Amino acid sequence: MFKDKEAPLVSVVIPCYNHAEYVQECIKSVIEQDYENIELIIIDDGSKDESVSKIQELVPECEKRFRRFEFRARSNKGLCETLNEAIAWCEGEYYSSIASDDIMRPYKTREQVEHLEANSSFVGVFGAVEVLYKNGCKKEIVRKSNSYHFNDIFLHNHNLPAPTSMLRLEKVKEVNGYRGGFIIEDWIMWLDLTRSGGILSYLGRVFVTYRRHDGNLSGQLDEMCVGRLQIVDLFKGYGSYKKAKAAVYLVQAVDVQTIDKIKSVPFAVKSVVNNIGVVFTLRFLSYLVKMFLPRSG
Repeated sequence: MFKDKEAPLVSVVIPCYNHAEYVQECIKSVIEQDYENIELIIIDDGSKDESVSKIQELVPECEKRFRRFEFRARSNKGLCETLNEAIAWCEGEYYSSIASDDIMRPYKTREQVEHLEANSSFVGVFGAVEVLYKNGCKKEIVRKSNSYHFNDIFLHNHNLPAPTSMLRLEKVKEVNGYRGGFIIEDWIMWLDLTRSGGILSYLGRVFVTYRRHDGNLSGQLDEMCVGRLQIVDLFKGYGSYKKAKAAVYLVQAVDVQTIDKIKSVPFAVKSVVNNIGVVFTLRFLSYLVKMFLPRSG
């Protein structure tokens, strides 16, 4: 595809924190990309395990493989600041970040660059994930290819798995990267990227293996709900604000329903109270159906 010009430089960023067990597999998945013109930037954000030494073992291979390679280890500053620090370093046309415990498919970079080169109106492209559970089980989550505008993302009518993203670096820098102080730093960036007309694309192709660890699922869901409301409240002046708030509560109801149907009910009620129109959505109807189905497992 790039016979008449040099392939665009892609900046891949790996922020690492306490992932000594996984970080080498992540780095090797970037090394094994079938797209050549990549710069890799790794920042260890104050890991307390052996992450730094694990990364250092692969430095010679990275310096040989990549157009440009940078590694920095320093005290902990948090994910948002780490990503912004890396973005300031990036020199590519496209930007792709991946958590240090996730794994890229070999074709990810090439296919996403080809898609963005062929579709100049898109500010970014995402794709499907394979979820890798702690017990070794895997599950591919693939949806139909689609594209999303601001309102789609604001109202949660989107499918944009963060680990699969590739964004135009120029556009990321125009919105000043990730906003600090937000629990869900990626969702607010997607809103910033699309609020002036930008479009994000989703391809129904698995690009990343996403590792899901053990943890307190209900606690994580509570934090996500707080994070979503935090962002929605930034847009109180928008005509779709009430619908967006209703969508947050409905998403929470659906998520909580998987672990406790009774605890999900108050969120469903809040969704209807915020916007009566939510009762006509397929997501809400699906929620109602599942309330009367026996729990699996």
